Amino acid sequence: MSLSARAPRAARFPLWLLVCASLTALGPLSIDMYLPSFPALAADLGVDIGRVQLTLGTFLVGLAAGQAFYGPISDRFGRKPPLYAGLALYAAAAAGCALARDVEALMLWRFLQALGGCAGMVMARAVIRDRLEAHESARAFSSLMLVMGLAPILAPIIGGAVLGVFGWRAIFWLLCGASLLILLVVHRYMEESLDHASAMPLRLGRVLSNYGELLRDRGFVGYSLSAGCAQAGMFAYIAGSPFVLIELHGIAPSHYGFVFGTNALGLIAMSQVNARLVRNRALDHVLRGALLAPCAAGVMLAAVALAGTAPLPVLLAGFFVFIGSLGCILPNASALAMAHQGHRAGTASALMGTLQFSLGTLAGAAVSVWRDGTALPLAVVMAVCGIGAVGMRLVGRAGMQAQRPA
Repeated sequence: MSLSARAPRAARFPLWLLVCASLTALGPLSIDMYLPSFPALAADLGVDIGRVQLTLGTFLVGLAAGQAFYGPISDRFGRKPPLYAGLALYAAAAAGCALARDVEALMLWRFLQALGGCAGMVMARAVIRDRLEAHESARAFSSLMLVMGLAPILAPIIGGAVLGVFGWRAIFWLLCGASLLILLVVHRYMEESLDHASAMPLRLGRVLSNYGELLRDRGFVGYSLSAGCAQAGMFAYIAGSPFVLIELHGIAPSHYGFVFGTNALGLIAMSQVNARLVRNRALDHVLRGALLAPCAAGVMLAAVALAGTAPLPVLLAGFFVFIGSLGCILPNASALAMAHQGHRAGTASALMGTLQFSLGTLAGAAVSVWRDGTALPLAVVMAVCGIGAVGMRLVGRAGMQAQRPA
């Protein structure tokens, strides 16, 4: 069966969706797998850990910036050619990371690795939109959330095991090999999903016009930023929770992984609940209810932090509710944002990813820069993200209603 044929049930995990899941997994694997190696990496390169942490920042910047380039190319030439280029660049950059002799070179290779890896994220969303309508897309995105939730749990474990036996450079060789394997699978088993009869011309004026039209589309922007604000809260949590939980509340570093993993399991569970909820309910209705969770959790966290009493159980509960709710929010908001973009799914997927990762990078940076020795920066940023997600959903809904014929 051709990949462009409509699949009746995305939840069955057909082969094409497994390929999309592997493409989506490259991003979180690239972020989380080398985290345990930071001390060893710093010692080997002769720098402090703060400099090593910049390699993560450059990777996130690359993810945010790179996605915008792949969308228009994929709408013109198809989904597979950009994947070939992106995965080849990722593999070469991963090898460059493994061979890096100083932290500056590692930062450069990490940036290039992100530029290559983000192709898979863009194409996975575009292929799902090529194949499926809105409700089935939401269920397919929920399936991808399973991968997104498992990666933060498994990646540090795998990275730690590889580090202990072979050293930190072997982690990047492993990522290089994984990308080459995915490239082979894409070439062998993934059929082109773009209908070339509807391919869009690749002219700068046309590309800029498409991005301009998308930015003026309140439905697309509203739902994209609703998911982006919620995801930004997760980036804030990733940036700020080690300090809050380990340094302020004395959780052992070895136990911090259990907290991180528990929240990831909450995200996985809610993504599978969401796949059932959207079968017989309107996507926006499910999204509206789900957005109440991070908004309430963020406001609660900010309130206790402002009051100067942020007990550990309250913090853990707030983090769990906020992160777990993403399993419902991200699939539905993404499906709604892409619902009317079938004619330019690649461009829309690229812009959505750029907007969302830009918000995530800003949220993580805000927590890192605004440090006052308390949980307040993290709590306030998460609250702003939760409230912003609710507000952007209202913008998206209003935009969708305006598009409906009278």
